Amino acid sequence: MKNKLLSVLLLTLAPVVAHAGLMDDINKSAGGDLGSKVADQAKEKAKAEGNKKIASQVNAKLMAEARKNQCSFKSGTDELEAGCGNKSKKLAQIIIDVKKTLQSKGQSGFKFIVSGHTDSIGNADKNKALSLRRAQVMVKELVAKGVDQGDIEAIGMGSEKMLVKPDNTPAKQAKNRRYEVQVRF
Repeated sequence: MKNKLLSVLLLTLAPVVAHAGLMDDINKSAGGDLGSKVADQAKEKAKAEGNKKIASQVNAKLMAEARKNQCSFKSGTDELEAGCGNKSKKLAQIIIDVKKTLQSKGQSGFKFIVSGHTDSIGNADKNKALSLRRAQVMVKELVAKGVDQGDIEAIGMGSEKMLVKPDNTPAKQAKNRRYEVQVRF
């Protein structure tokens, strides 16, 4: 009876001992504490998922505010239409407030991205370059209104993401000549 019990016990423990030895080997080949590395990876993944959720919420707010405070560009130029001062001031304050809120929640490593857009009229390459210049104009405008230069950057989208399709009237084309502001982690 004792021999049978001892045999069963040894058979039960053998896989556990083998598994522990295997884990020790994996741990050594991984250069140290595997458990710590797995925990760190899990934390990073959770942070990335949290950042996606926060970015989604913040970007919805930024998009709505940018549309309410949209400055218009003259067709074919990076020149702002009259009446942009108060709109850009409001948008700059919103960006500053969002930054403070994100930082108060322990967020870091984010940037505000101003994307410039054009209508579909004209050469696509020229529109892409024009959209970048428009975004740069808005970045300059927002920095002049208090946004930290290191927190914001410009990109050009050309007519890749039009709001209104087809943009076959002057009013529709004007809606596509715009900028958007988003946060990126």
